[in-house]
Amino acid sequence: MKKSNLDHWIETTEHIPHLTRQALEDLQLEKLNALLARCHREDLPKSVSSLDEVQQLPFTTPQMLAQSPGKFLLTSQSQVSRVISGATSGTTGPAKRVFYTQQDTAHTVGFFAAGISEMLAPGERCFIAFPFSGPFGLGDLIAQAVEQLGGIPIRAGFGQSWQAHLARIAETQPQTYIGFPQPLLTLCRLYGPDFPIQRALVSGDACPAGVMQALEASLHSRLFPHYGSRECGLGGAVTCPAFSGMHLRENHILPEIIDSQGRVLPQGAYGELVITTIGLEAMPLIRYRTGDFTRLLPPCPCGSVTRRIDTVSRREGPVSMEALDSALFPLPALADYQASLGRELAIDARTLAPGLEDALAEKVRALYPNIPVQVRTAPLQPEDVPLYLGKRHIRPGPQT
Repeated sequence: MKKSNLDHWIETTEHIPHLTRQALEDLQLEKLNALLARCHREDLPKSVSSLDEVQQLPFTTPQMLAQSPGKFLLTSQSQVSRVISGATSGTTGPAKRVFYTQQDTAHTVGFFAAGISEMLAPGERCFIAFPFSGPFGLGDLIAQAVEQLGGIPIRAGFGQSWQAHLARIAETQPQTYIGFPQPLLTLCRLYGPDFPIQRALVSGDACPAGVMQALEASLHSRLFPHYGSRECGLGGAVTCPAFSGMHLRENHILPEIIDSQGRVLPQGAYGELVITTIGLEAMPLIRYRTGDFTRLLPPCPCGSVTRRIDTVSRREGPVSMEALDSALFPLPALADYQASLGRELAIDARTLAPGLEDALAEKVRALYPNIPVQVRTAPLQPEDVPLYLGKRHIRPGPQT
């Protein structure tokens, strides 16, 4: 089995002739100490003697990042080339601002290229269904990575109507796709059996088991899930051809898994992902609590020395959007839906065929038998846009 292309990218980026686990950990310790030397914080040591000592450092929380972003900026404002600011669909409380230098974004493009190269051949067209917001926006960075690989980026964007996306796919006939998972499934179902996309790197939102199985059946190929966030430089971990977890960008990220009390858990135990971003120049974060839940996996069958994380989820409360998606999207006539929770769990669905109300209600009640359920359906219209323009989540509903 071919080793993950991420190993080669780390070797090239870090000038390591042959990447071993020991060489990677030596690099991590060196970068961690360089970061600590830059911080000049009273609550941090000047250096550590081993990677295990990371566990003794204080956590950084999303609230801290939102309230005092300038505290974490370690370069001058003149060196900042990109700022991601504002709330996302998963944001609660004050919005976070994260800063990047040109080097930070160049490393992100390199990481993206390493992951995309697992599914994209030179000359192939790639349909990029993420926002395009300027030279350092997510869509633009992905397009740069595709071009580095000799591919042809189709800058589709996100938030357009289903009709617009279908017309662009028919016109350009892309072989690959990068974007949110659920809209890809809808596009597959709307386009029909001649859907040209054969391989997909899905990111930006959870891809629960039911959605993944439906997508892989539609594409007749395995998916390449990716994990990233603004705090880790947009690119964090990506799947290799072993299709067994996501390889972490370990030359730039130190991962930990903790329990609810902040105690570090062993490999294989599920808990909250904590990251120390030793490879970021503008705004490296020490022990940042992501709010994402996963586990660290044993070494990959591909032979890579980088550690992997399992499927990532968020703990949302009494009702899980991921559980709903996994249960509902295997229904072939379901195109899209949104969920809200108040005095009842309301499902507002867009369908490709009539008569889906009972099947949807049955699946929802099987998951949540003690919550009243209301299901409404309407035919999907070509001019409709996705019901979620970002991460899928349970919306608040009426309480009375």
